[in-house]
Amino acid sequence: MTESLARISARRPWVTIGVWIVLVVIALGLIQSLLPSATTTEFRLGSGYESERAAAILEDKLRGPEKLAEIVIVQSESLTVDDAAFRAKVEAVHEEITALGPGTISGGINDQPLSHYYQAIDLGPLIPAEQLKQLLPFLVSADKQTVLMHYTLAGTYQEATENVEGLIHVVDEANEADDFLVLIGGDASVAFENNELSAEDLEKGERIGIPVALIILLALFGAVVATLLPLGLAIVAIVLALAAVGIIGQFFELIFFVTMMITMIGLAVGIDYSLLIVSRFKEEMNRGRGVKDAVGRSGATAGRTVLFSGTTVVLALLGMLIVPVSFFQSLGLGAILVVLAALAATLTLLPAVLALLGTRVSLLTIPFLSRFSLKTPEPGEHGFWEATARAVTRFPVISILAIAVPMIVLTVFYFDIDTGLNDVNTFPDHAQTKQAFDVFEEKFAIGDVNPAGALSPAEIVIVGDTNSQQVQEAIGQLEKSLIDDPDFTVPPERQVNDAGDLALLTVRFPGEPNSRAATEKLIRIRDAHVPGAFDGVPAEVLVGGVTAEATDFYGIVDVYTPIVFAFVLGLSFIILMLVFRSIVIPIKAIIMNLLSVGATYGLLVLVFQKGVATDLFGFQHAEVVDAWIPLFLFTILFGLSMDYHVFLLSRIRERYDETGDNARAVAYGLRSTGGMITGAALIMVAVFGGFAAGETIVNQQVGFGLAVAVLLDATLVRSVLVPASMEVLGRRNWYLPPFLRWLPDVRVEPAEEG
Repeated sequence: MTESLARISARRPWVTIGVWIVLVVIALGLIQSLLPSATTTEFRLGSGYESERAAAILEDKLRGPEKLAEIVIVQSESLTVDDAAFRAKVEAVHEEITALGPGTISGGINDQPLSHYYQAIDLGPLIPAEQLKQLLPFLVSADKQTVLMHYTLAGTYQEATENVEGLIHVVDEANEADDFLVLIGGDASVAFENNELSAEDLEKGERIGIPVALIILLALFGAVVATLLPLGLAIVAIVLALAAVGIIGQFFELIFFVTMMITMIGLAVGIDYSLLIVSRFKEEMNRGRGVKDAVGRSGATAGRTVLFSGTTVVLALLGMLIVPVSFFQSLGLGAILVVLAALAATLTLLPAVLALLGTRVSLLTIPFLSRFSLKTPEPGEHGFWEATARAVTRFPVISILAIAVPMIVLTVFYFDIDTGLNDVNTFPDHAQTKQAFDVFEEKFAIGDVNPAGALSPAEIVIVGDTNSQQVQEAIGQLEKSLIDDPDFTVPPERQVNDAGDLALLTVRFPGEPNSRAATEKLIRIRDAHVPGAFDGVPAEVLVGGVTAEATDFYGIVDVYTPIVFAFVLGLSFIILMLVFRSIVIPIKAIIMNLLSVGATYGLLVLVFQKGVATDLFGFQHAEVVDAWIPLFLFTILFGLSMDYHVFLLSRIRERYDETGDNARAVAYGLRSTGGMITGAALIMVAVFGGFAAGETIVNQQVGFGLAVAVLLDATLVRSVLVPASMEVLGRRNWYLPPFLRWLPDVRVEPAEEG
C-alpha cells in the first residue's frame, strides 16, 4: 500500500501538492475561526464521579451554573486603611473594575453588591455585627496594610476565563501607577496566566528545538534542501491536527494543553518520519535508480516502516483514551491526530515533492557537513557502529550489566515519587497570580486554615427532605462530628435551598486544595464522618469541591494506570510477535522499554523532587511530580520507542534470514540503522528539550521526561542492550512455540532488491 501511494503521488506530483495546499489553506481558516473556542482550561472528570455529580446537583438545585470568583489585592508598605490615600486607591481601582460592565463583572462577594473593606465599613449599621465580624478577616489584613477586593465574574467558565483579560489589564495599570502593589488572583486569572505562560513556553520551545533540529538534519543530510523538507512536513502535520482539534472541540471539551502537545509531538514525529523517507530516497538515487523508481522503492521500504511506526504509536496512545478524564483524553486525541496527519503527509505529500525535486534534493550542499552525512555502509565496510556492535557482542553479559544495573538503580528512585497537582504555587516568581496568592497566604491566614483552602472548601451536598427530623438530626450530627475533628477548625456553614430538598455544608480546612494532605482529609469526610452521621437516613450525601475533584482524579489515575499499562504492553507484545514471529523478541522489548521508562521516572524524582542538578538544568524544584505525567509518559514513550526497536530488529531479522548467522545479522542491523536511529533520536531530544526549557514546571517535567527517555532508549538500549541480548540468546531470539506457528508472517520492510 505504501509503495502504491508513493508511486501514485510521484506520477501526479502537482495534483498531489495542490490537494495538500488546499487542505492547508482550509486548515488555517479553521484554526483561526474555531480553535480559540475549541479548548478550555476547565478540568473535567467523567460524569459518574462523586465530585462531578455533586457539582451537577448544586447547579441544578441551588445556585445555577457556578460563577468564578476573583480577588484583587491592594497593598501599601507605608499606609494603612485608615489613610485617605489608601481609600482613594481602593475606590479608584474598584471604579475601574466595575466600569468593565455586567458582561465582565456580575457582582462582589458571592455575587452580592459588597466588594471591599470600605463598602463594608460604610454599610456597617446595615450589616449584623456577627456577620461583619466574620467578613472583616477576608477584607483587610491584621496589620491594615492589605485590602482584599472580591469580584464575581459573569458568564460561564469559558467566558469568564476570556473576559478576565480586561480585569487583568485594569490591575496591571493600577499596579504601575503609584507606590501601591496591586495584584489579581482567582481561577479565571490563574487559567488565563497559565495559558499565557504555556504560549511563551511553546514559542521558546520552538525557538530552541527547531534550530537545533535543523542543525542535526544538516549534519545528517549535508544539504539545505533535504534539511528543510522534514521541517516543512512537520509544520503541515501540525496545521492539520490543530484544525481537526478546532472542529472536534466544538462538540467535546478539550484541554488547552492539547495545542502544545500537538506542536511538540508533531515536530518530533513529523521530522522523524520524513527523515526516514528522504534518507532512503537519497540512498536509492545513489544506487542509480530513476527518480520515480527511487520514490516508489522508498515508499515500499521506509514508507512501510513509517506506517508501522505511526500505527504503533496511535495504538499505544489509545490507552490514554481509556482514562475517563478530559485531560488524558485531550492529550491522547491531540497526539493521535498529529501522528495521523504526519503519516498522511509523509506517505503522499513527501513522495510528490521528492518526485519533483529528484537530484535537486541535494541542492545547497554544505561541503564540510556532506562528508559526515548519512550513508548506508557497504558490505564489509567498518565504521563506528560496526565497532560498537563488535565490542558489545564480544562481551555481551558485561555489556548488559554495565547498562542495565545503573538503569535499575535509577528506577529504584521511582518508588520515592510523590505525585500530586502542581498549581499556581509553582508558577514562575514573576507571575502575578503567584504573587497574589503569596500575599494572600501571608496576610490572610485564619488560624491554621490556609487561605487557598478557605477559598476552595469542601462542599457536602445532602439531597433529601431537609425538613425531615431524621435528616436534620443527621446534618446536626455531621456538623458536630466535623467540629470535634481537630483537622477542621472552622465550623461548617449550612445553606438550604428554597425547595427544601437540598442542604449544603461548606467545610474550610487547612492545606492546599490539591495536596495529598487535603485529599486525605476529604477521604475521611467521605469514609468516616458522612457514613457515621447518615447511616440509615433517607438522604444521598455527596462531597464535592476542588479537593474532591483532586481526590477523584488521583483515584482514577490509581485505578486506570494498571489497566493502561496492561493494554499497551499487551498490544506491544502482540504486534512484535506478529512482525518477528517470536515470543522472545517482544518479551525482551517490553523489559527494555520498561527499563527506559523506569529510569526516566527515577530521573524525574531525582531532578525535580530531590533537586539533583536542578540549577544545572535551570528547572524549578517541585514537591510533587504531576500525577498525570507518569501515565502520559508511559503511553507516549512506548509508542515512540517501538519505532526504533522495529527499525533495528527488522534489519537484523532480514540479514539473519539470509545468512542464518546471528552475530553477523546483529552487526549489520546496528551499522545500517545506528546513524539513522541516533540522528532521529537527537532530533526528538532537541524538540523535547526545547520545551523543557520553558518556565512552567509542567512543561519542564514533560519535556525533560520525554527527552531523557528517548535519549536512553535510542542510545543505551538500542546500541548496547539489544545487540548484547541478541548475542546471548542466539537462535533462541526467534523462538515461536509450535501452537503459534499459524500466525501470519508480517514483515515491516520487504527484502532488498538486487
